[in-house]
Amino acid sequence: MPGFNFKAMDAKGRVVSNRMDANNLEDLEARLHNMELDLINFSEVKAKTKKISAKKIPRQEMITFCFHLEQVLGSGVPLLEGLSDLRDSSDNPLMQSLVAALVEDITTGTSLSLAMEKFPQVFDDVFTSLIRAGEQTGNLQVIFANMAETIKWQDEMAAKTKKMLMYPTMVFTLVLGIFFFMMIFLVPQLVSFIKMMDMELPIYTVALINTSDFVVEYWYLLLGVPIASFVGISFAIRVNSTARYMFDWVKLNIWLFGPIVEKTIMARFTNIFAMMYSAGITVLECLVISEKVVGNKVVGKVMEDVRDMISDGESISSSFKKTMVFPPLVLRMIAVGESTGALDKSLLNVRYFYDREVKDSVEKLQSAIEPILTVVVGSLMVWIILSVLAPVYDVMSEVG
Repeated sequence: MPGFNFKAMDAKGRVVSNRMDANNLEDLEARLHNMELDLINFSEVKAKTKKISAKKIPRQEMITFCFHLEQVLGSGVPLLEGLSDLRDSSDNPLMQSLVAALVEDITTGTSLSLAMEKFPQVFDDVFTSLIRAGEQTGNLQVIFANMAETIKWQDEMAAKTKKMLMYPTMVFTLVLGIFFFMMIFLVPQLVSFIKMMDMELPIYTVALINTSDFVVEYWYLLLGVPIASFVGISFAIRVNSTARYMFDWVKLNIWLFGPIVEKTIMARFTNIFAMMYSAGITVLECLVISEKVVGNKVVGKVMEDVRDMISDGESISSSFKKTMVFPPLVLRMIAVGESTGALDKSLLNVRYFYDREVKDSVEKLQSAIEPILTVVVGSLMVWIILSVLAPVYDVMSEVG
Protein backbone atom coordinates (compact mmCIF):
# COMPACT_ATOMS: atom_id res chain seq x y z
CA MET A 1 0.00 0.00 0.00
CA PRO A 2 1.51 3.39 -1.01
CA GLY A 3 2.06 6.13 1.53
CA PHE A 4 1.21 9.83 1.40
CA ASN A 5 2.66 12.83 3.17
CA PHE A 6 -0.24 15.21 3.65
CA LYS A 7 -1.38 18.47 5.13
CA ALA A 8 -4.96 18.68 6.34
CA MET A 9 -7.14 21.02 8.37
CA ASP A 10 -9.30 19.99 11.31
CA ALA A 11 -12.66 21.44 12.35
CA LYS A 12 -10.97 24.18 14.40
CA GLY A 13 -8.87 25.39 11.50
CA ARG A 14 -5.60 23.87 12.71
CA VAL A 15 -3.24 22.46 10.08
CA VAL A 16 -2.08 18.89 10.62
CA SER A 17 0.94 17.39 8.82
CA ASN A 18 1.47 13.66 8.89
CA ARG A 19 1.91 10.50 6.85
CA MET A 20 -0.74 7.87 6.04
CA ASP A 21 -0.96 4.70 3.97
CA ALA A 22 -3.79 4.65 1.41
CA ASN A 23 -4.62 2.85 -1.84
CA ASN A 24 -5.04 6.09 -3.81
CA LEU A 25 -6.04 9.74 -3.46
CA GLU A 26 -9.73 8.92 -2.99
CA ASP A 27 -8.88 6.43 -0.28
CA LEU A 28 -6.66 9.03 1.44
CA GLU A 29 -9.45 11.63 1.38
CA ALA A 30 -11.94 9.07 2.75
CA ARG A 31 -9.62 8.13 5.60
CA LEU A 32 -9.03 11.80 6.48
CA HIS A 33 -12.75 12.54 6.26
CA ASN A 34 -13.44 9.80 8.81
CA MET A 35 -10.91 11.53 11.07
CA GLU A 36 -12.74 14.86 10.51
CA LEU A 37 -9.85 16.30 8.51
CA ASP A 38 -9.97 18.13 5.17
CA LEU A 39 -7.07 17.49 2.78
CA ILE A 40 -5.04 20.56 1.76
CA ASN A 41 -2.19 19.00 -0.24
CA PHE A 42 -0.26 15.76 -0.42
CA SER A 43 2.71 13.97 -1.94
CA GLU A 44 3.11 10.26 -2.54
CA VAL A 45 6.11 8.53 -0.94
CA LYS A 46 7.52 5.06 -1.33
CA ALA A 47 8.53 4.20 2.19
CA LYS A 48 10.18 0.98 3.23
CA THR A 49 7.65 -0.87 5.34
CA LYS A 50 8.51 -3.52 7.86
CA LYS A 51 7.38 -6.99 6.92
CA ILE A 52 5.26 -8.31 9.75
CA SER A 53 5.71 -12.02 10.35
CA ALA A 54 4.18 -14.30 12.96
CA LYS A 55 7.66 -15.71 13.62
CA LYS A 56 8.86 -12.25 14.64
CA ILE A 57 5.93 -11.51 16.93
CA PRO A 58 6.32 -13.64 20.09
CA ARG A 59 3.38 -15.54 21.53
CA GLN A 60 3.60 -13.39 24.65
CA GLU A 61 2.87 -10.32 22.52
CA MET A 62 -0.16 -12.06 21.00
CA ILE A 63 -1.37 -13.06 24.46
CA THR A 64 -1.06 -9.42 25.54
CA PHE A 65 -2.94 -8.36 22.39
CA CYS A 66 -5.87 -10.68 23.13
CA PHE A 67 -5.90 -9.99 26.87
CA HIS A 68 -5.82 -6.20 26.34
CA LEU A 69 -8.75 -6.26 23.91
CA GLU A 70 -10.71 -8.61 26.19
CA GLN A 71 -10.28 -6.15 29.07
CA VAL A 72 -11.12 -2.98 27.15
CA LEU A 73 -14.18 -4.54 25.52
CA GLY A 74 -15.35 -5.83 28.91
CA SER A 75 -14.96 -2.32 30.32
CA GLY A 76 -17.11 -0.80 27.59
CA VAL A 77 -14.20 0.96 25.83
CA PRO A 78 -14.70 1.12 22.02
CA LEU A 79 -12.57 -1.27 20.00
CA LEU A 80 -10.80 1.50 18.09
CA GLU A 81 -9.75 3.27 21.28
CA GLY A 82 -8.53 0.02 22.78
CA LEU A 83 -6.40 -0.68 19.71
CA SER A 84 -5.02 2.85 19.76
CA ASP A 85 -4.01 2.47 23.41
CA LEU A 86 -2.31 -0.83 22.63
CA ARG A 87 -0.46 0.72 19.69
CA ASP A 88 0.86 3.53 21.88
CA SER A 89 1.82 1.31 24.84
CA SER A 90 3.49 -1.61 23.04
CA ASP A 91 7.28 -1.91 23.27
CA ASN A 92 7.53 -4.15 20.20
CA PRO A 93 7.98 -2.14 16.94
CA LEU A 94 6.40 -4.88 14.81
CA MET A 95 3.39 -5.07 17.10
CA GLN A 96 3.08 -1.28 16.95
CA SER A 97 3.14 -1.44 13.12
CA LEU A 98 0.58 -4.25 13.11
CA VAL A 99 -1.86 -2.51 15.46
CA ALA A 100 -1.37 0.82 13.63
CA ALA A 101 -2.36 -0.87 10.36
CA LEU A 102 -5.46 -2.34 12.03
CA VAL A 103 -6.40 1.07 13.44
CA GLU A 104 -6.06 2.71 10.02
CA ASP A 105 -8.26 0.11 8.33
CA ILE A 106 -10.93 0.20 11.04
CA THR A 107 -10.94 4.01 10.92
CA THR A 108 -11.96 3.84 7.26
CA GLY A 109 -14.86 1.49 8.01
CA THR A 110 -13.21 -1.91 7.57
CA SER A 111 -14.23 -4.61 10.05
CA LEU A 112 -11.63 -6.03 12.41
CA SER A 113 -11.76 -9.49 10.82
CA LEU A 114 -11.16 -8.09 7.31
CA ALA A 115 -8.31 -5.94 8.61
CA MET A 116 -6.74 -9.02 10.21
CA GLU A 117 -7.02 -11.02 6.98
CA LYS A 118 -4.34 -8.75 5.48
CA PHE A 119 -1.83 -10.34 7.88
CA PRO A 120 -2.27 -14.12 7.40
CA GLN A 121 1.15 -14.85 8.89
CA VAL A 122 -0.02 -13.35 12.19
CA PHE A 123 -3.76 -14.08 12.20
CA ASP A 124 -4.49 -17.53 10.77
CA ASP A 125 -7.84 -18.81 9.46
CA VAL A 126 -8.95 -19.84 12.95
CA PHE A 127 -8.26 -16.40 14.42
CA THR A 128 -10.01 -14.46 11.66
CA SER A 129 -12.98 -16.85 11.53
CA LEU A 130 -13.49 -16.55 15.30
CA ILE A 131 -13.26 -12.75 15.15
CA ARG A 132 -15.77 -12.70 12.30
CA ALA A 133 -18.14 -14.89 14.31
CA GLY A 134 -17.63 -12.66 17.35
CA GLU A 135 -18.48 -9.57 15.31
CA GLN A 136 -21.68 -11.20 14.09
CA THR A 137 -22.78 -12.40 17.54
CA GLY A 138 -21.43 -9.50 19.60
CA ASN A 139 -19.21 -11.83 21.67
CA LEU A 140 -15.80 -10.40 20.78
CA GLN A 141 -14.81 -10.18 24.43
CA VAL A 142 -15.38 -13.92 24.91
CA ILE A 143 -13.51 -14.69 21.67
CA PHE A 144 -10.46 -12.71 22.78
CA ALA A 145 -10.54 -14.39 26.20
CA ASN A 146 -10.62 -17.84 24.57
CA MET A 147 -7.84 -16.91 22.14
CA ALA A 148 -5.62 -15.67 24.99
CA GLU A 149 -6.07 -19.00 26.80
CA THR A 150 -5.46 -20.95 23.61
CA ILE A 151 -2.23 -19.11 22.79
CA LYS A 152 -1.06 -19.69 26.37
CA TRP A 153 -1.78 -23.40 25.94
CA GLN A 154 0.07 -23.45 22.60
CA ASP A 155 3.04 -21.75 24.25
CA GLU A 156 3.07 -24.38 27.01
CA MET A 157 2.90 -27.20 24.45
CA ALA A 158 5.77 -25.66 22.47
CA ALA A 159 7.83 -25.38 25.66
CA LYS A 160 7.18 -29.06 26.46
CA THR A 161 8.20 -30.11 22.96
CA LYS A 162 11.35 -28.01 23.15
CA LYS A 163 12.20 -29.48 26.54
CA MET A 164 11.59 -33.00 25.22
CA LEU A 165 13.97 -32.52 22.27
CA MET A 166 16.66 -30.37 23.90
CA TYR A 167 18.27 -32.97 26.16
CA PRO A 168 18.62 -35.80 23.60
CA THR A 169 19.81 -33.32 20.96
CA MET A 170 22.53 -31.94 23.23
CA VAL A 171 23.67 -35.40 24.34
CA PHE A 172 23.65 -36.76 20.77
CA THR A 173 25.72 -33.79 19.57
CA LEU A 174 28.18 -34.33 22.42
CA VAL A 175 28.47 -38.06 21.70
CA LEU A 176 28.98 -37.37 17.99
CA GLY A 177 31.70 -34.82 18.75
CA ILE A 178 33.50 -37.23 21.12
CA PHE A 179 33.24 -40.04 18.55
CA PHE A 180 34.79 -38.00 15.74
CA PHE A 181 37.50 -36.60 18.01
CA MET A 182 38.53 -40.06 19.15
CA MET A 183 38.36 -41.65 15.71
CA ILE A 184 40.19 -38.87 13.88
CA PHE A 185 42.74 -37.66 16.45
CA LEU A 186 43.08 -40.01 19.43
CA VAL A 187 42.84 -43.52 17.97
CA PRO A 188 45.31 -42.93 15.08
CA GLN A 189 47.95 -41.89 17.63
CA LEU A 190 47.39 -45.11 19.56
CA VAL A 191 47.30 -47.37 16.49
CA SER A 192 51.03 -47.05 15.80
CA PHE A 193 51.76 -47.97 19.43
CA ILE A 194 49.41 -50.96 19.28
CA LYS A 195 50.92 -52.22 15.99
CA MET A 196 54.44 -52.00 17.46
CA MET A 197 53.50 -54.76 19.87
CA ASP A 198 53.61 -57.18 16.94
CA MET A 199 50.94 -59.42 18.32
CA GLU A 200 47.57 -60.78 17.30
CA LEU A 201 45.01 -58.12 18.11
CA PRO A 202 41.55 -58.87 19.56
CA ILE A 203 38.63 -58.53 17.17
CA TYR A 204 37.27 -55.48 18.96
CA THR A 205 40.64 -53.71 18.60
CA VAL A 206 40.73 -54.54 14.88
CA ALA A 207 37.18 -53.21 14.58
CA LEU A 208 38.23 -49.98 16.32
CA ILE A 209 41.24 -49.52 14.00
CA ASN A 210 39.13 -50.20 10.89
CA THR A 211 36.44 -47.82 12.10
CA SER A 212 39.04 -45.11 12.76
CA ASP A 213 40.58 -45.60 9.30
CA PHE A 214 37.16 -45.36 7.68
CA VAL A 215 36.26 -42.17 9.59
CA VAL A 216 39.64 -40.55 8.75
CA GLU A 217 39.27 -41.49 5.08
CA TYR A 218 35.61 -40.60 4.59
CA TRP A 219 34.82 -38.05 7.33
CA TYR A 220 33.53 -35.58 4.71
CA LEU A 221 30.96 -38.13 3.54
CA LEU A 222 29.88 -38.99 7.07
CA LEU A 223 29.18 -35.30 7.70
CA GLY A 224 28.19 -34.23 4.20
CA VAL A 225 25.67 -36.95 3.33
CA PRO A 226 23.39 -36.33 6.37
CA ILE A 227 23.52 -32.55 5.80
CA ALA A 228 22.80 -32.91 2.08
CA SER A 229 19.99 -35.37 2.82
CA PHE A 230 18.47 -32.95 5.35
CA VAL A 231 18.58 -30.08 2.86
CA GLY A 232 17.16 -32.23 0.06
CA ILE A 233 14.33 -33.62 2.18
CA SER A 234 13.48 -30.14 3.49
CA PHE A 235 13.31 -28.80 -0.07
CA ALA A 236 11.18 -31.73 -1.24
CA ILE A 237 8.77 -31.23 1.66
CA ARG A 238 8.32 -27.56 0.73
CA VAL A 239 7.72 -28.08 -3.00
CA ASN A 240 6.12 -31.53 -3.25
CA SER A 241 2.81 -32.39 -1.60
CA THR A 242 3.47 -36.16 -1.78
CA ALA A 243 6.80 -35.76 0.00
CA ARG A 244 5.11 -33.61 2.66
CA TYR A 245 2.41 -36.26 3.15
CA MET A 246 5.04 -39.02 3.53
CA PHE A 247 7.04 -36.91 5.98
CA ASP A 248 3.93 -36.24 8.08
CA TRP A 249 3.14 -39.97 8.04
CA VAL A 250 6.66 -40.73 9.30
CA LYS A 251 6.25 -38.18 12.12
CA LEU A 252 3.10 -39.97 13.27
CA ASN A 253 4.66 -43.43 13.12
CA ILE A 254 8.26 -42.90 14.20
CA TRP A 255 9.34 -44.92 17.24
CA LEU A 256 8.82 -43.22 20.61
CA PHE A 257 8.01 -39.77 19.20
CA GLY A 258 5.11 -40.70 16.88
CA PRO A 259 2.41 -41.23 19.53
CA ILE A 260 3.32 -37.95 21.23
CA VAL A 261 3.11 -36.06 17.93
CA GLU A 262 -0.29 -37.62 17.20
CA LYS A 263 -1.68 -36.75 20.63
CA THR A 264 -0.37 -33.17 20.36
CA ILE A 265 -2.05 -32.72 16.96
CA MET A 266 -5.31 -34.16 18.24
CA ALA A 267 -5.24 -31.87 21.27
CA ARG A 268 -4.72 -28.88 18.96
CA PHE A 269 -7.53 -29.99 16.65
CA THR A 270 -10.10 -30.55 19.41
CA ASN A 271 -9.23 -27.22 21.03
CA ILE A 272 -9.63 -25.33 17.74
CA PHE A 273 -12.81 -27.20 16.84
CA ALA A 274 -14.36 -26.52 20.27
CA MET A 275 -13.58 -22.79 20.09
CA MET A 276 -15.02 -22.36 16.62
CA TYR A 277 -18.09 -24.48 17.33
CA SER A 278 -18.88 -22.57 20.55
CA ALA A 279 -18.53 -19.31 18.59
CA GLY A 280 -21.37 -20.37 16.29
CA ILE A 281 -19.36 -21.61 13.30
CA THR A 282 -20.90 -24.62 11.55
CA VAL A 283 -19.40 -28.09 11.96
CA LEU A 284 -18.46 -28.36 8.28
CA GLU A 285 -16.75 -24.96 8.31
CA CYS A 286 -14.92 -25.94 11.50
CA LEU A 287 -13.60 -29.04 9.76
CA VAL A 288 -12.56 -27.10 6.65
CA ILE A 289 -10.51 -24.67 8.74
CA SER A 290 -9.15 -27.47 10.93
CA GLU A 291 -7.76 -29.25 7.87
CA LYS A 292 -5.54 -26.22 7.22
CA VAL A 293 -4.28 -25.57 10.75
CA VAL A 294 -3.62 -29.02 12.26
CA GLY A 295 -0.16 -28.90 10.69
CA ASN A 296 -0.18 -32.47 9.39
CA LYS A 297 -1.31 -33.64 5.96
CA VAL A 298 -2.26 -37.12 7.17
CA VAL A 299 -4.52 -35.82 9.94
CA GLY A 300 -5.82 -33.18 7.52
CA LYS A 301 -6.90 -36.00 5.19
CA VAL A 302 -8.72 -37.64 8.11
CA MET A 303 -10.56 -34.37 8.76
CA GLU A 304 -11.48 -34.20 5.08
CA ASP A 305 -12.90 -37.75 5.22
CA VAL A 306 -14.93 -36.83 8.33
CA ARG A 307 -16.27 -33.73 6.59
CA ASP A 308 -17.31 -35.77 3.53
CA MET A 309 -19.11 -38.34 5.70
CA ILE A 310 -20.97 -35.63 7.63
CA SER A 311 -21.93 -33.97 4.33
CA ASP A 312 -23.37 -37.30 3.21
CA GLY A 313 -25.61 -37.44 6.29
CA GLU A 314 -23.48 -39.36 8.79
CA SER A 315 -23.56 -38.24 12.42
CA ILE A 316 -20.50 -36.52 13.86
CA SER A 317 -19.69 -39.33 16.30
CA SER A 318 -20.03 -42.13 13.72
CA SER A 319 -17.91 -40.18 11.23
CA PHE A 320 -15.10 -39.81 13.75
CA LYS A 321 -15.47 -43.49 14.69
CA LYS A 322 -14.97 -44.65 11.09
CA THR A 323 -11.59 -42.89 10.89
CA MET A 324 -10.15 -45.45 13.36
CA VAL A 325 -7.96 -42.69 14.82
CA PHE A 326 -9.70 -41.66 18.03
CA PRO A 327 -9.73 -43.94 21.12
CA PRO A 328 -13.08 -45.24 22.50
CA LEU A 329 -13.14 -42.78 25.42
CA VAL A 330 -12.86 -39.81 23.06
CA LEU A 331 -15.56 -41.22 20.78
CA ARG A 332 -17.91 -41.61 23.76
CA MET A 333 -17.28 -37.98 24.76
CA ILE A 334 -18.10 -36.80 21.25
CA ALA A 335 -21.24 -38.95 21.09
CA VAL A 336 -22.48 -37.61 24.44
CA GLY A 337 -21.75 -34.03 23.39
CA GLU A 338 -23.59 -34.51 20.11
CA SER A 339 -26.66 -36.03 21.79
CA THR A 340 -26.83 -33.39 24.55
CA GLY A 341 -26.05 -30.39 22.34
CA ALA A 342 -22.88 -29.60 24.32
CA LEU A 343 -20.36 -30.71 21.71
CA ASP A 344 -18.01 -27.82 22.46
CA LYS A 345 -17.73 -28.82 26.14
CA SER A 346 -17.18 -32.46 25.19
CA LEU A 347 -14.43 -31.46 22.77
CA LEU A 348 -12.73 -29.41 25.49
CA ASN A 349 -12.82 -32.54 27.67
CA VAL A 350 -11.20 -34.40 24.78
CA ARG A 351 -8.51 -31.73 24.61
CA TYR A 352 -7.89 -32.16 28.34
CA PHE A 353 -7.62 -35.91 27.81
CA TYR A 354 -5.00 -35.51 25.07
CA ASP A 355 -3.19 -32.76 26.98
CA ARG A 356 -2.77 -35.05 29.97
CA GLU A 357 -1.68 -37.90 27.73
CA VAL A 358 0.98 -35.68 26.13
CA LYS A 359 2.33 -34.64 29.54
CA ASP A 360 2.54 -38.25 30.70
CA SER A 361 4.12 -39.39 27.42
CA VAL A 362 6.76 -36.64 27.49
CA GLU A 363 7.73 -37.54 31.05
CA LYS A 364 7.96 -41.23 30.17
CA LEU A 365 9.98 -40.47 27.04
CA GLN A 366 12.46 -38.34 28.96
CA SER A 367 12.80 -41.09 31.54
CA ALA A 368 13.47 -43.62 28.74
CA ILE A 369 15.90 -41.48 26.71
CA GLU A 370 18.30 -40.73 29.56
CA PRO A 371 19.30 -44.35 30.31
CA ILE A 372 19.44 -45.18 26.58
CA LEU A 373 21.88 -42.34 25.92
CA THR A 374 23.87 -43.26 29.01
CA VAL A 375 24.24 -46.83 27.74
CA VAL A 376 25.31 -45.59 24.29
CA VAL A 377 27.95 -43.23 25.67
CA GLY A 378 29.17 -45.82 28.16
CA SER A 379 29.40 -48.55 25.50
CA LEU A 380 31.43 -46.29 23.21
CA MET A 381 33.88 -45.42 25.98
CA VAL A 382 34.21 -49.05 27.11
CA TRP A 383 34.87 -50.17 23.51
CA ILE A 384 37.65 -47.63 22.99
CA ILE A 385 39.28 -48.17 26.39
CA LEU A 386 39.09 -51.95 26.12
CA SER A 387 40.43 -51.94 22.56
CA VAL A 388 43.47 -49.87 23.56
CA LEU A 389 44.25 -51.24 27.01
CA ALA A 390 43.62 -54.94 26.38
CA PRO A 391 46.68 -55.40 24.08
CA VAL A 392 48.82 -53.35 26.48
CA TYR A 393 47.70 -55.56 29.36
CA ASP A 394 48.51 -58.72 27.39
CA VAL A 395 52.01 -57.48 26.61
CA MET A 396 52.63 -56.51 30.22
CA SER A 397 51.41 -59.93 31.34
CA GLU A 398 53.88 -61.67 29.01
CA VAL A 399 56.74 -59.47 30.18
CA GLY A 400 55.83 -60.13 33.80
